Amino acid sequence: MRARGDTRSLAHAWPALLGTVVLAGLWLSPLVELSRRAFSAHMILHLGIVTLAAPLLVIGLRRFGIGLQAIRPGIASAAAASAFDMFVIWGWHTPVLHEAAARHAEVFVFQQLSFLAAGLLLWAVSFAGRGRGAAAIGAFAMFTTFAHMTMLGALLALAPALIYAPDVCIGAFGFETLEDQRLGGVLMAVFGGFPCLVGALVLVQRLVGEDTAPAQPGTGL
Repeated sequence: MRARGDTRSLAHAWPALLGTVVLAGLWLSPLVELSRRAFSAHMILHLGIVTLAAPLLVIGLRRFGIGLQAIRPGIASAAAASAFDMFVIWGWHTPVLHEAAARHAEVFVFQQLSFLAAGLLLWAVSFAGRGRGAAAIGAFAMFTTFAHMTMLGALLALAPALIYAPDVCIGAFGFETLEDQRLGGVLMAVFGGFPCLVGALVLVQRLVGEDTAPAQPGTGL
């Protein structure tokens, strides 16, 4: 019986464990140092945190009911989470803040933690409830995030000149300076916006579907 219980606990815990592994893998990888010199590497690190590690951690926390009881799904909380996410992402991609994070370790650490906090808050608030109203509110937050990430990515990808200082955008993966910046923009527009779009569509499916009953513990988002 105990082994069976341990197996069930592991089945419940795997998203949180995987999210932790992903996060550790990102922060302990060569991407950390490379991201301070190459914009495309920075974007891979950033997107790995907010669109992969964060939702996995939220799923894991939701399965165990840890820290989510205080979240009340509502238009105000969804708007606040989306606005905070936009503030963090657009703020850190302004030249002055991006360059500060690339050049100073303590600023870089704060940047990475703020990316994680924004991602956790957005996904947790968007999927905090299971009713139709909560699904609509969550979809609003996800669509808003999809829109602003895609917009920022497009601006970076289509920029006619280098936005950042050459020493923090020297290039990687065979790309140089401006191409490196444009690759980072493409990564954000595609791989940053797409998970949020998928999340929004999942919530829309809940909104229009017949089964909007509360989920049983351990069923994920």
